Amino acid sequence: MPQVIEAETAYLALKAAQKLYSKATAALQPDEFERVQSLAQQQQTLEARMLTSPEARDAIVPQATVDAAMQEIRGRYPSTEEFIEDLARNGLDETSYAAALEREMKVEAILEKVGTRAERVSDMDVELYYQYHPEQFRRPETRLARHILITINDTIADNTRTAAHKRSSEIAARLAKDPQRFEEQALKHSECPTALEGGKLGDLPRGKLFPELDKALFEMQAGEVSGVLESELGFHVLRCDAITEASVLDFDQAKPHIRKLLEKKRKRACQQEWVKGL
Repeated sequence: MPQVIEAETAYLALKAAQKLYSKATAALQPDEFERVQSLAQQQQTLEARMLTSPEARDAIVPQATVDAAMQEIRGRYPSTEEFIEDLARNGLDETSYAAALEREMKVEAILEKVGTRAERVSDMDVELYYQYHPEQFRRPETRLARHILITINDTIADNTRTAAHKRSSEIAARLAKDPQRFEEQALKHSECPTALEGGKLGDLPRGKLFPELDKALFEMQAGEVSGVLESELGFHVLRCDAITEASVLDFDQAKPHIRKLLEKKRKRACQQEWVKGL
């Protein structure tokens, strides 16, 4: 029995290490390791109580589900050998890992069962939430934007400040005549990784770009190409592809999202209350 408990704690410690520090247990600093071990032992004690509760009686995890989960996790590694080696570094082997995984799934099944006791969300609950949280349903104005970047680097002849500005001005002049060439020019000239997507920056609200670019973008019309703009990265040419005006999500649009949110909150509260009572 002690070996089983030790494997369960090792699994929970590995999960805690990944969540808190994005590290394997073996890579933790002494103080991190101590914290992770303490949390894992607390979690192991709590789960032991959950698994001996009346609610655990019908919580069954099919072997096929465990096998599929193991297969998926094993598939993240280049080879089975590397998977086994990684488990060993964290105090586990395939058998103990599978058992701990099954235990975790059983705990989740128990919590799901407890969560079904949560109070039902009524239409009135949904409507009141919409009325009392209007800020959550406002959508800011956004601009679908592309850019071409020419960087400044005085150690490279084509990227000295003078040369970079000249190249940017030539691109801007070509695009002023034919804005539809923007993606082609981005692919050919831009020194930003977005060049591979025709300079696409995405659908942006205010404040996402450097101030100089942000100001210019939100003064442009749809389809308009800017002149040469400068940021700390270098010189840019922007195109505003489309404008989405600010709006408010109406109640019918928001209703399913609100219901789902409230159901999730009540379910979690019900589960937390049950866990406290163990």
